[in-house]
Formats: sequence, structure tokens, C-alpha cells
Amino acid sequence: MSHIVSIKTQVRDAVALAAACQRLQLAPPLHGTAKLFTSTATGHIVELPRWKFPIVCELDSGDVKYDNYSGRWGDQRELDRLIQKYAVEKARIEARKQGHSVTEQALADGSIKLTISVGGAA
Repeated sequence: MSHIVSIKTQVRDAVALAAACQRLQLAPPLHGTAKLFTSTATGHIVELPRWKFPIVCELDSGDVKYDNYSGRWGDQRELDRLIQKYAVEKARIEARKQGHSVTEQALADGSIKLTISVGGAA
């Protein structure tokens, strides 16, 4: 039986966030406080390519704080890629906890198809 699922992502898992950063060849997230133009935020700090300021993932709330000045200080697609990879990694982690296997396929439109098979960890 096949099901299509859409996921609204909140960043709450440090392990999945670190795995997403590794997939994108980014430095591992560090916990701390970062300056975001005129404000600061505390959480897991991720440096995205060509962004003037880092993003900060507040795991307790699931919020991602950032200031890219409507794209002038950072390409939104970089953040979108990180969130996509985070969602994939989080889904993998949760499926494997349940003893399911997971396969991944990159699609031509940039989306990712995950197939989770009940039973049989892979």
C-alpha cells in the first residue's frame, strides 16, 4: 500500500540537523548565541554558504531564526535545502526506530522520494 505524505517541518532534533549539515557538506551545528543583524538568537547555529548571518535552530520551539534581508544577505534556496535534508534525515531516523527500511530517490524537480518499507532495517 502506498501513501503520499506532506510534512511541515520544525527543527527539533540535533542528530537529524547534524546529519543534514553533513549531507550538504556544511560545518556541524554548534550550540550558542549568534548575532542576526540587529538581534541575537540562541540555539544550534548553522552557517549557510554565502549568507551574511547564520541561521539559528531553536530545538525546543522548532523555530528557525535568520535574517537574509529578503534574499540580499543569503539565498533562500540554501535554507530550503537544509530544511529538506533535515526532514529526510528525521524521517529516516524515525522509520529506523520502528524497524523499517528506507530508500531515497532524488527526483528531477529537486524533491526527494522516500520509500519506507515496513520491517527490515536498511
